[in-house]
Amino acid sequence: MMDQISWIAVFPEALLLVMACVIALVDLRPQGPLRGLTFAYTMATLAVIAAVEGFYASTGLTLYGFGNMVVADTMAAWLKCFATLAVMVTMVYGRPYSAARDMLRGGELFTLGMFALLGMFIMISGNNFIIIYMGLELLTLSSYALVALRRDHESAVEAAMKYFVLGAMASGFLLYGMSMLYGATGSLDINAVFKAIVSGQVRHQVLIFGLVFIVAGLAFKLGVVPFHMWIPDVYQGAPTAITLMIGGAPKLAAFAITMRLLVEGMLPLAIDWQQMLMVLSIASLFIGNMAAIAQTNLKRMLAFSTISQMGFVLIGVMSGVVNGNTVTAANAYSSAMFYVITYVLTTLAAFGVIMLLARDGFESEEIADFAGLNQVSPLYAGVMAACMFSMAGIPPMVGFYAKLSVLQALLVSGQPTQIGMAVFAVMMSLVGAFYYLRVVKVMYFDAPLTASPVVGSNGVRVVLGVNGALVLLLGIFPAGLMALSAQSVLQMLGT
Repeated sequence: MMDQISWIAVFPEALLLVMACVIALVDLRPQGPLRGLTFAYTMATLAVIAAVEGFYASTGLTLYGFGNMVVADTMAAWLKCFATLAVMVTMVYGRPYSAARDMLRGGELFTLGMFALLGMFIMISGNNFIIIYMGLELLTLSSYALVALRRDHESAVEAAMKYFVLGAMASGFLLYGMSMLYGATGSLDINAVFKAIVSGQVRHQVLIFGLVFIVAGLAFKLGVVPFHMWIPDVYQGAPTAITLMIGGAPKLAAFAITMRLLVEGMLPLAIDWQQMLMVLSIASLFIGNMAAIAQTNLKRMLAFSTISQMGFVLIGVMSGVVNGNTVTAANAYSSAMFYVITYVLTTLAAFGVIMLLARDGFESEEIADFAGLNQVSPLYAGVMAACMFSMAGIPPMVGFYAKLSVLQALLVSGQPTQIGMAVFAVMMSLVGAFYYLRVVKVMYFDAPLTASPVVGSNGVRVVLGVNGALVLLLGIFPAGLMALSAQSVLQMLGT
């Protein structure tokens, strides 16, 4: 019975692994420049996996497998479902873009994307330090290869090297922190670590030392200051399809391991790690927004924007425990989960428009390249404007409600420090609104560079339209997604 439950818990991961290998073999057959057969198998597999994860989430059950090393709870199921959908959308947007740049000579984009998604799944469901680290390495190794996929492009290879060197350092931080926690508590199991900390029978100095390295490793994966150095260079240097692959769905996995390690494993130490997260969030909001103002490259601007957006996610995570009281924890963590899901949704649409406007020999990466877009392609200008308004936190876009829910979680404590933090976050949002609205101004009020309309495949146009509509509709009707996030977090805290 235990073996049966274990295999049920990891069924989506097993299916993803088997199909990734099958698709790699199918890809050996001669195909057209768009790798139609490989793409079809990939989309079908991911659709089935998303449906399975949605079913798991609807049951509300929590399954532990393989000696409690993996956990399949509601939070894991929803995050994996959304990560799968994000990868599907990324591949729809990225397929024509990649084919035009000779990146589909083989099916590496699809197979490596599936292995990266498998790494995310393992990270999200990891209930043991070793399992989380294995998932992290699978994701990062796949990501390194994806960034360098355009082998004849100098900036892509350079970005891959920077990503590899800094990613290896961050993995070392995380692994060293985990080894310190093991030394302090005598266990690699997250639940056992929690119990050991509660019992007080631990080496406190070693525990805090390990916690510092854990937070440093998590900060790199989230891309917050001062571990943000890789993000602007990698976002700008990587092909846009790959930028979206590493800047979208992986944020869900990074959020998941943050919750697993800090909340599920070390909640009794919240007074320590919340202070660290506060410093990281303040620095990220300030540097991310200030640096973004000076950017003329849109991908680089969105990279610094990501840093500030992750600062908001950290605000939600650091608001859970107030003076040792966990009454507001569920509200705070669910607001952070809601924020990261809606951020990924908005990022998908923004980079989708960038890829759609790109043509052979023209990447459409500069803000000036969007001049007069509304006059030649009103739909795409509208989608991009919705994304910019959402990231800036302007109603009725979903980004406004995401920021509002995080700030509400911060203010509910009534502590002077938290209130000051909320005021600072609002001020930084006002600064951020400048560079987001600059893109809208260029699209709607500048003269167009060309009179020819933007041409895209029917599939890309439909997905992009739905993506942009969701950015608006989830802002008008946020209750469903917010309730889903709250239910997921409550179940996680209760197990």
